[in-house]
Amino acid sequence: MARTLMTRPKLILLDEPAAGVNPTLIGEICEHIITWNREGISFLIIEHNMDVVMSLCNHIWVLAEGTNLADGTPEEIQQNAQVLEAYLGD
Repeated sequence: MARTLMTRPKLILLDEPAAGVNPTLIGEICEHIITWNREGISFLIIEHNMDVVMSLCNHIWVLAEGTNLADGTPEEIQQNAQVLEAYLGD
C-alpha cells in the first residue's frame, strides 16, 4: 500500500482487502481507507465481507453469475429482494 500511495493515485483497486486479516485489524484497515478517500483517493473494492462493504462504500454493485444483479446505496442493497434471494436464499 505504501508503494501505491507514493504514486499519488486518484483510484486504487483493492481485491479482498479484509481476506485473511485478523478480525481485530479490519477496523484499522477501514479507517485508513476512509482517511485516504477523504484525501481525494477513490477506491474500487472487491470484497465478500459485507460489514466492510457496507461501512466503506457509498455505491455498491452486486454480481451474481457474472452479471450485475443490483446496484445502489448500501441501504438500497440491504433491502433489495433480488440480492437477498441470491445471497441469503430469502
